[in-house]
Amino acid sequence: MPEQGEYRVYLGAYTGAETAVDGIRLAIADADGGLRCTESVAEAFDPSFLALSPDGATLFAVSEVREGRVIAFEVRQDGRLREINSQPSLGSEPCHLSVHPSGQWVLTANYGTGNLAVHPVAEGGVLREPCHEVQHSGSGPNPLRQEGPHAHQVLPDPSGEHVLAVDLGTDSVYVYHFDVATGHLALRHEVGMRAGSGPRHLAFHPDGGRAYLVNELASSVAEFGYDAATGTLEPGRTLATLPPDHGQPNLAAEVVVTPDGRFVLASNRGHDSIAVFRADSGDGGFGLVDIHSAVVAEPRHIALSPDGRVLFAAGQRSHNVQAFELSPAGELTPLGEPVPTPTPVCILPVP
Repeated sequence: MPEQGEYRVYLGAYTGAETAVDGIRLAIADADGGLRCTESVAEAFDPSFLALSPDGATLFAVSEVREGRVIAFEVRQDGRLREINSQPSLGSEPCHLSVHPSGQWVLTANYGTGNLAVHPVAEGGVLREPCHEVQHSGSGPNPLRQEGPHAHQVLPDPSGEHVLAVDLGTDSVYVYHFDVATGHLALRHEVGMRAGSGPRHLAFHPDGGRAYLVNELASSVAEFGYDAATGTLEPGRTLATLPPDHGQPNLAAEVVVTPDGRFVLASNRGHDSIAVFRADSGDGGFGLVDIHSAVVAEPRHIALSPDGRVLFAAGQRSHNVQAFELSPAGELTPLGEPVPTPTPVCILPVP
């Protein structure tokens, strides 16, 4: 049980014969971000992305397999998870899911088949059969990663009126109107990125008027203005997540925005680093602050503590998680040594 000032950090992972993990693990972070060693709290196959219900009572996970599934877990008082039920994701290799602000719907992105699914959530966190599906179509110039659509993220905007889906395979961000009464998605806009960019994940600024998109294949972050009333994205600057002299392969992975709205952070796999950007310098500027070592290898996912003072990086290849202090100037300082845990690929700090 967490003590005063402590909080839980759930860890999604890839399971299987070559790993030592059987599902979702739990770590405890102290007030300064230091992590206590992890333990298994729920069995699941390839729970590669996690999301919490607005009331904190239910944790949802994807099972990123050929016949994908979405799993609901009751969050017990001691932090352990009890499986409630699961439902098919209506596609293969689901890699991301999110919970609508109403708590009544779970949205899932299927990477393998390039489609989205919507599941109603009943009382007690029970997942109902999916009620709506959207199929993306198209491709990009990268023959290995963009031979077809690959939905990589589906995320409601802060109001819950619109849902944004990021598709790596089609170099597009799709903006849907969301009907909270029926769970249906209606396409409003399709925003195309530069061919071959491979957009992966998007994060909103706390003011709701900006969004930041990490492009996996191009190793960049793009800034957008966002009109919540219409769901319109207005492109701004796009900046590299790498130093200009880095000529080795790299895949950008995750993007987060600090709760105070001052900084945007993105992770690099290959360069194994974290780029810190200034979200607003006072003149509306979006610019690079610095690029720091991630300490861990292949930081697939990064996440901020509830207060935004600590950043966690999951080392998929080095089998550990590193915590960093984020200073008011945007500097990252490692907090202790990395904490061992098998194949971490998602970090979910819980207030």
